[in-house]
Amino acid sequence: MKACPDREAALALLKKYNTEPFHIQHALTVEGTMRWYANELGHGEDADFWATVGLLHDVDFEKWPEEHCKKAPELLAEIGCSDEFIHAVCSHGFGLCCDVEPTHEMEKILFAADELTGLIGAAARMRPSKSCQDMEVSSLKKKFKDKKFAAGCSRDVIREGAERLGWTLEELMEKTILAMRSCEEEVNAAVEAL
Repeated sequence: MKACPDREAALALLKKYNTEPFHIQHALTVEGTMRWYANELGHGEDADFWATVGLLHDVDFEKWPEEHCKKAPELLAEIGCSDEFIHAVCSHGFGLCCDVEPTHEMEKILFAADELTGLIGAAARMRPSKSCQDMEVSSLKKKFKDKKFAAGCSRDVIREGAERLGWTLEELMEKTILAMRSCEEEVNAAVEAL
């Protein structure tokens, strides 16, 4: 079992440096998405580690966007995160804001799914249901091709993420939609309670 901070400490650290509901919602979504992936891909014993990395992956982004993934190690040290944990968090910024390369499967998934959860979330908000529960890959692909839609979500990173995993873009989209469905209700309830 990989060591990681307990969720209470991780959530407290997240909320110490993030006050925007949007950022907290994104963190909770990536947490749930990473937990789903860990269980789905046979890493259930490390699901807490995967999920907590997801929860804290943007811990420094709201207050220090110019130092994203550079300030994170200092903040993560506050709750005693291991070097392995810090490497995993920072690796999602590879080629964008840092040179920590995603090498482990979990890091590659975080790299690929982080941007994609943003795109799926934006697409879900446009749906009558305001949900990803009824979202299909075909409709997500249309949004993916529309460069103006959720322009902040890098299509290049999503494509590169799929390649690093050896997956097709469709596979990555399908899995990430399923992952987000698994935690959507819980995330929405947590955000409403903020």
